[in-house]
Amino acid sequence: MVIPAIISDVKEVEVVVAHHERATLRVGGVFLKIDADQSNTDVEVEAMARAPIPTPEVLWRNPPVLALAALPGTTLGRLGEPSTAPPAAWAAAGAAMRKLHDAPLPPWPGRSLDALASELDRECAWIVRSGVVPADVVAYNRRIAEIALRPWTPVFTHGDLQISHVFVDGDEVTGIIDWSEAAQGDPLYDLATLTLGHQEHLGDVVAGYGSDVDLDVISAWWSLRSLRGVRWLVEHGFDPTSPGCEVDVLRTQAMWD
Repeated sequence: MVIPAIISDVKEVEVVVAHHERATLRVGGVFLKIDADQSNTDVEVEAMARAPIPTPEVLWRNPPVLALAALPGTTLGRLGEPSTAPPAAWAAAGAAMRKLHDAPLPPWPGRSLDALASELDRECAWIVRSGVVPADVVAYNRRIAEIALRPWTPVFTHGDLQISHVFVDGDEVTGIIDWSEAAQGDPLYDLATLTLGHQEHLGDVVAGYGSDVDLDVISAWWSLRSLRGVRWLVEHGFDPTSPGCEVDVLRTQAMWD
C-alpha cells in the first residue's frame, strides 16, 4: 500500500480506538480508519457526502483504509467523564441534529422494529446469564426499553452519535465523525445516544433541536442502547461497568423507574 506524502513525515501514531472489527489511528493531521467490513466504509463515505452538516474531508480511500482530515476543535466529551463543553455547544449539537433529520432520507433502511425486539431479547438473556448486571436491574430496563419499540417516521439518522463523535469549537459544531451506522431511523435515538450518561445536558440539546421531544422515549432509548451495548463491550475488551458508562446508566434508570 502506498501512503501519500501528506502523512509520511510524522513522529508519532496515536491509537484512537481499536477492537476486533476496526481500528482508528491518528497520524499527524490525518485519521486512518481500518475496517474489516468495507460495506461499513461504503456507508460512511456516502452518508458524509449526503449529510448537510460538517463532516471530515475524505482525503483518500485505499481499502481497507479510509483517510480523513482531522477536525478542528475538541470533542463534546466522553462517556463516563464530565463534559466541560458549555450549554451552547450542546444546543449547537441539537441544532445540527435537527438539520440532519430534516434532510432527505438516505436510500438504505435502518433496523426494523422486529429486529430490535429480537436483539433486545437476546441481549437481556445474555446479560442475566453473565451476571454483569443484576437481573432485577435488567428487568426494570427492559420494561423501560420497550417504550422505544413503537412506530416512528424515519429520518436521516447518524446512528452512533456518541459525544466523542461530535467536535465543537466554543458554541459551534465543527464536524461529526463515524458515520458507518447512518441510516433511516428514529430521530430520538440520535438524541438519546448523544445524551447517554450526560442526561443533565438533555435540556440544552432539546433547546437546540427546536421541536417537541418525547422525553419518555429518549429515556427508553437510553435503556435499550445500554442493554444492547453491554455484551459487545465485554467481547471487544471494553469495560461497561466503568463509572458513568452503560451499567451505571442501567442502574440509574432502574432507580428512576
